[in-house]
Amino acid sequence: MNQTDNRKETLEYNKLQKRLRRNMGNAIIDYNMIEEGDVVMACISGGKDSFAMLDILLNLQKAAPIKFDVVAVNLDQKQPGFPEHILPEYFQSLNIPYYIVDKDTYSVVKEKVEEGKTTCGLCSRLRRGTLYSFAETIGATKIALGHHLDDIVETLFLNMFHGSRLKAMPPKLRSDDGRNVVIRPLAYCREKDLIKYAEYKQFPIIPCNLCGSQENLQRQSIKAMLIDWDKKTPGRVDAIFKSIQNISPSQLADKNLFDFVNLPLDREGERAEYAFTEATVSSTNIDESMFIDVTNV
Repeated sequence: MNQTDNRKETLEYNKLQKRLRRNMGNAIIDYNMIEEGDVVMACISGGKDSFAMLDILLNLQKAAPIKFDVVAVNLDQKQPGFPEHILPEYFQSLNIPYYIVDKDTYSVVKEKVEEGKTTCGLCSRLRRGTLYSFAETIGATKIALGHHLDDIVETLFLNMFHGSRLKAMPPKLRSDDGRNVVIRPLAYCREKDLIKYAEYKQFPIIPCNLCGSQENLQRQSIKAMLIDWDKKTPGRVDAIFKSIQNISPSQLADKNLFDFVNLPLDREGERAEYAFTEATVSSTNIDESMFIDVTNV
């Protein structure tokens, strides 16, 4: 690689890093994800997304106008062949506080789920319960997960296609019992940027052998659909994400979200300006005297 190529690569990396930092910073501000004095438990799986989240979060921490702590936590689910030394060594190289939490969810999932069936649902529930409990144990006030914009949009379509629900992943979520707050600092970041960032940073990525090896998962099908859409119409996935930030309950059909039953007609107030206020009647068999003189209303 010559000097020109090196300069070009460095420029591209700097632009990518700034874009990811800006997107994460904006998401944190927009949803008030991190506050003064917070202890943020950054959940690190060993995948590219959680590595990137931790890396960018630590950089933002240095420049943030507020003080907060970051604690890295990995849940070792006891998958066969999992390289247990990689994450402790990585965390120590960063000189940050960390915990490796042992919980054999692998055996539970393999016992409960039939061979060939999707394990992700049960696996995520077991993982979530363990992390929620541990966050309380160490006094963490926020639980940071590495889900990005593409994950959120994929989840939206998964729920629509396979669950008949208009539901995604919120950038910030309070648990049902109110005891934990989950944040997704990468909510504005695209996966394609995170892939490039992981390549630049050379994170010691650990593949998930529990669910990553299963073929034809529903999420993979949705992912392929969205990638194809984004290729044909660049910006479509970003537009879909923006749509879940701009919801009009009255334009959907959820009776629990909007009161469609009680919508009384009210013509007493000031009329809104319509695009067309006059129309010419060319033919009728109705006595026009039956109409109200709207010019006097």
